[in-house]
Amino acid sequence: MKTKLVTLIFIFFLVANSYEIKASNLEFKTISLTYQRIPSFQEIPFDSTLIAPFFSKYPKLKYLKPEVIKLYRKHNYQYLWFDHKGLNEFAKLLYDKINNLDQEGLQIDVPYNDKMRSLFQNSNNIKKPNLDTELLLSSLYFFYADRVFKGLDVAKTTELDWFLPRKKQSYVNRLDSLLQDPSLINQQEKGLLGQYYLLKNALKNYRDIEKKGGWSPIVFPKNIKSLKLKDTANVILQIRKRLFITGDLNSDSGKKLFDDELLAGVLKYKKRNTFKTDSILLPKHLKDMNIPVNERIKTIMANMERCRWIPPSLTQKKQYITVNIPSFTLTYFIDSKPELVSKVVVGKTMNKTAVFNGDLNQIIFSPYWNVPPSILRKEILPAIAKNSNYLAKNDMEWVENRVRQRPGPQNSLGLVKFVFPNSHTIYMHDTPAKNLFNEDRRAFSHGCIRVARARDLAIAILKNDKNWTLEKIDSAMIGGVEKTYNLKTKIPVYIGYFTAWVDRDGTVNFYEDIYGHDIRLSEMLLSD
Repeated sequence: MKTKLVTLIFIFFLVANSYEIKASNLEFKTISLTYQRIPSFQEIPFDSTLIAPFFSKYPKLKYLKPEVIKLYRKHNYQYLWFDHKGLNEFAKLLYDKINNLDQEGLQIDVPYNDKMRSLFQNSNNIKKPNLDTELLLSSLYFFYADRVFKGLDVAKTTELDWFLPRKKQSYVNRLDSLLQDPSLINQQEKGLLGQYYLLKNALKNYRDIEKKGGWSPIVFPKNIKSLKLKDTANVILQIRKRLFITGDLNSDSGKKLFDDELLAGVLKYKKRNTFKTDSILLPKHLKDMNIPVNERIKTIMANMERCRWIPPSLTQKKQYITVNIPSFTLTYFIDSKPELVSKVVVGKTMNKTAVFNGDLNQIIFSPYWNVPPSILRKEILPAIAKNSNYLAKNDMEWVENRVRQRPGPQNSLGLVKFVFPNSHTIYMHDTPAKNLFNEDRRAFSHGCIRVARARDLAIAILKNDKNWTLEKIDSAMIGGVEKTYNLKTKIPVYIGYFTAWVDRDGTVNFYEDIYGHDIRLSEMLLSD
């Protein structure tokens, strides 16, 4: 028994000793591996004091210094643009993007582009990190993000009466994602409003047209006042060719006859250029067709710039209303789909409708019109001086020191008013002057927005509200007694200014620059 016990103790000792030796060896191997690991240069910080001398050397990029410092503070001043092979994948992609800014609708000089070109022409020889190259790439990344994703600064856009909220995004954080997956820079939904990418495709198409010679001016014969279906004239040959170039006609038959095929092309052209879609061609239509292709390209570029200012999240809201001033159109969206589209009248040149946003929170049926002091002074008082019966004739009355118009069919606000509080004192409303909606260019108001389908808009907004039936809405509109209803859910309203817009099917629509904002914007882009 004693012998067995000694034997067991001996075996246990051998096993334990063997385990200890193996564990010791394993630990040794682990330690050896740790000491053999050599950190990559991406983990070796550079001297942060060298950033200031870099911007002294490259002063054109100095305005980007705060962003660059913020970036490297976040990354403990480590190299970001190099891997074990040299310049990483995103560095090369960024260089390609920088050299193709014209595809983004930008005609600007890239600072120190010669230096960049030299670097990438010899990129295969760059095996070790270089601080100048590192900081230059980071600066040019922020330059690219600033121009392509952000656009003109708020101070400049405010000069254009643009008061819509600007998008906010950290381009420092975005770079982290791009370095890990460079393909993200081409993911459209990540960077800009979807319309931007549709305009980008339109820009390419119109530049292709320009390369092929564009289109020649069409001369409307002096002896012809208009062209209509079944007419025959030499000028029809020019019209066919013009409409074929821009895709309004699928083919150019070479006929002088104004036939059904040409009519289809004319109607398509008129629809996408804010003209009444009738079968008559007038000199004003040909004048519009004669706008050179390079001017259309400038228009597309200006509207691509506007898209940079708008948060992509805007179109992701459950419901919202947009008014595009140049197209004289209101659209009510629910779940990203148009629930209602209506013609509108906007402010005339002297009383521009501002570009801004608000939240629709009230519908007022049978509203009073409280005459603004400027209209009272400039229009109502002179009219009273000429005709003492003016107020009674227009169903108006004095209330203390102001004038208001009573509810009813003569009321300038019509039968319903849509309120979204704002500092511009602008709202949407019905109107008794329905004839103005038949005009091509509808800039006639003092700044507020007159809605052709005001009743339908009220019905659409309240259709899921149990408090309002169709009969109750109609009764409130013609009741002659002002009635205010506070909406249960506020509806965002966005007043925009787009002179070029691409439909989902790729159709490019052009609208007149009624306030001259395009001209000023193009000047800003060239001088920026």
